[in-house]
Amino acid sequence: MPRRRDPAAPRVVHRTARVALRVTPGQRRRCFGLLRSAGDVWACVLEVNGWRRRRRDAPLVGYQELCRELSGSGPGTFAELDSVGARSVLRRFSDAWFAAAKRRSAGDLSARFPRRRRGLVPVPWYHGTFTLDGRRVRIPTAKGTAPLWVRLTRDVPYPVEQVRSITLLCEGGRLFLDVTAEVPVAVYPPGREPDPARVAGVDMGIIHPYAVAGPGRGCWCRGGRSAPSTACT
Repeated sequence: MPRRRDPAAPRVVHRTARVALRVTPGQRRRCFGLLRSAGDVWACVLEVNGWRRRRRDAPLVGYQELCRELSGSGPGTFAELDSVGARSVLRRFSDAWFAAAKRRSAGDLSARFPRRRRGLVPVPWYHGTFTLDGRRVRIPTAKGTAPLWVRLTRDVPYPVEQVRSITLLCEGGRLFLDVTAEVPVAVYPPGREPDPARVAGVDMGIIHPYAVAGPGRGCWCRGGRSAPSTACT
């Protein structure tokens, strides 16, 4: 569960960076095993609620209720997926169900409850359950299994003490880690705050990764098929 912040604490915003993983064949197999096990947890919840629906019982959608059902399944049911990762999947299912129920109660009949099975489901872990050491990350696994250390392809753009969660996911057949951090909100001295009347437009491209335009000034950065360079006009 995410931690509760002191209302008097400095304001922060959450920022997420997606970093690709550099893994060995064995690490890749284990990471995909965790994603498939998370998909099994999702499918089990759908199956249980399918049985309850056929018996005209109330659906099992509350996070606490789902966790009690998970604890009754016993250790090792979902291979190397640990209880923290499995509970995060249950949290995601519960949030999706109640979000759909809220939209439908507001009159949005296009909202659909989660009823589709997924082969691979992203798995998040919160602060204190994983280890981040430079470009090396220890992903939590079930008790009694070998530690799973993976390597990132680049440095995380946040200080380690600001990182609050990681999420293992697959996109386009590649493994990634979403690293979420708490970043303090910038505070400016009186009289030196940003001028809200000054704006700039940013355009993302391919040959030119980005271009920025402001009042009487424009900058672009050239990359991709040629060496990176920057020019301002």
